[in-house]
Amino acid sequence: MEMVNTNVLSKKPEKILLKDALDLFLAEDVFSPINMPPFNQSAMDGFAVLFDETHQNNFTLVDEIKAGDNNKRKLNIGEAVRIFTGAPTPTNANAVIMQENTSVENGVLNIDDTLTDYKNIRLEGEQIKQKQIALQKGAKLNPAAIGFLATLGITEVSVHPKPKISIVITGNELVTPGTPLAFGQIYESNAIMLQTALAKKGFTDITLVKVKDDYNDTKTVLNNVIEQSDLVLISGGISVGDYDFVGKALLELKTQQIFYKIKQKPGKPLFFGKNQNTIIFALPGNPASALTCYYIYIESALQKIIGNPNYSKPTTTLTLSNEYIKKGTRGEFLKAKATGSEVEILGSQSSAMLNSFAQANALVYLEDDVKMVKKGEKVKTYIID
Repeated sequence: MEMVNTNVLSKKPEKILLKDALDLFLAEDVFSPINMPPFNQSAMDGFAVLFDETHQNNFTLVDEIKAGDNNKRKLNIGEAVRIFTGAPTPTNANAVIMQENTSVENGVLNIDDTLTDYKNIRLEGEQIKQKQIALQKGAKLNPAAIGFLATLGITEVSVHPKPKISIVITGNELVTPGTPLAFGQIYESNAIMLQTALAKKGFTDITLVKVKDDYNDTKTVLNNVIEQSDLVLISGGISVGDYDFVGKALLELKTQQIFYKIKQKPGKPLFFGKNQNTIIFALPGNPASALTCYYIYIESALQKIIGNPNYSKPTTTLTLSNEYIKKGTRGEFLKAKATGSEVEILGSQSSAMLNSFAQANALVYLEDDVKMVKKGEKVKTYIID
């Protein structure tokens, strides 16, 4: 994971419309262009008054101000105006009394409330003053942040944009779902699996490409997608079989291999590299292996690309609700179901099986030297969603 984080850089900042910036991260500080509120503003429906020691309970009603009015009225001591939530208070009003604590008779406002300076008035610049930092570099633009910037009149922000992604599918045995299966063929599922996993996180600029198990075709396709993409995900063809051409083609295209093969199960033949500014993951063809590598490595890379300054895969320690015996000496990511403080390791752990992954909301990780975990033991758990 550290090698991924070290070698993936954020995309160059771009100015985009605020409405398109959901879940991206600011590439620079944003300063408020105005005071907010931009004027003294009533916090409720009621009456704005100008009181002093001699005028505390009775006021002469002289006007009405509703939200959107732009007259800059001033009051004399002992005067009041009917006012509504969000409306500008008279420039010298020093309190707003909620209507429930008042009565009006013959143009005289009577109040049953204690008056204090600027009660129920949102003062100009109370939320933020002009030229103050509204949001700092690295802030996530969630709906509240976008709404806040919109209240300041901001329509564009500088962010690290989402990447252009290509998914390359290899394998002559793979056919598109919906077409008849000949003997020896299987339905291709990694493309739609990865595409929907990416879309769930908001990454939708995706190109799907199918390539034959042919060296020249593989090299040509990879060269094209590397030139056109910020991130390339390759499914299959990365092992050492006679028809696995991905690794050889990537190296001939002068791709920098950062690592190839990792001591884990599933996902041992994972390749990670860079070609110019393009990040490349060559994933195992087995569906559960590919999805595990997506959750553990690719999601982190994506967050780095869009400038998330503090991302780490959510992990926790949960109590195991069933026993599991591990075979082999590699660390294992196990499909699991977390419920409250407990987690259950599911069946069908084969790297080719997605049936248990469809029920999983977590991956339990067992270190390479662990041979067995018993019910009731604490286990490291990655939460996936």
